Amino acid sequence: MKILVAGATGVVGRRLVPLLVQSGHEVVGTTRSPERAQSVADQQATPAVVDVLDAEALNRTLAEHSPDVVIHQLTDLSAEDFEANSRLRIAGTRNLVDAARAAGVERMIAQSIAWIYQPGAEPATEDDELDSTLPPHQAVAALEEMVGEMPHGVVLRYGAFYGPGTWYAPGGAIAERVHAGALSLTPAWTCFVHVDDAASAAVAALDWPAGPVNVVDDEPARAAEWLPVYSAALGAPPPPTARHAAALGRPVSNARARELGWKPRLESWRDGFAELD
Repeated sequence: MKILVAGATGVVGRRLVPLLVQSGHEVVGTTRSPERAQSVADQQATPAVVDVLDAEALNRTLAEHSPDVVIHQLTDLSAEDFEANSRLRIAGTRNLVDAARAAGVERMIAQSIAWIYQPGAEPATEDDELDSTLPPHQAVAALEEMVGEMPHGVVLRYGAFYGPGTWYAPGGAIAERVHAGALSLTPAWTCFVHVDDAASAAVAALDWPAGPVNVVDDEPARAAEWLPVYSAALGAPPPPTARHAAALGRPVSNARARELGWKPRLESWRDGFAELD
């Protein structure tokens, strides 16, 4: 198949493009940075320099390359700019869906998040409601609704990314906070997924039915459990204990993804943190 990866130079896109090429697909990778186009070509894919917020340019790009599938891995979080990321989720997704449909594309696979479910004691499944009180809700709900306009739209609700190039990598934003003692032991839940496993799920989703799928590892954990392990892996001081912290978040189930044939190589963040370098 011919597959266009929107966000080919992002943290997941960089790992996804080679997997698609190795699987025999013809890949077009978008980037808004001319300087990064060569990195796409180096992965044996065709680079397309385009800003998805430019609807006219994006329409030309989709019309020119005429892909069979579009994989939406667009984010704008390198500088922790959450407003820019929400704008990309809303306006960027709108432009991408419109351009894909105009080009005759029927299948889209898009990145969403798994940590936005309403609170509950049991692990959240894809049938549970999203929490409208959380700040990302408006943008996430809009993205998922727009992808649902595609004849065949798959939404990957990813856990917290860790691994190379992420906030949890040595030198990343979360790692720096841990070194500074700015994160504390709380009962808040986190569900992780390594970026390699996130990329493999996007490849697997080429054959998945439409709808949302949680893509997380097998071990949801509270910060009081994972943070000491992560701090030790970084060689950082032990984190402080928070007082009167709320039990935020919710564990998330990956049962549907496993039923569809995907399983994480790193089934637990414990194994992944052990690989930090």
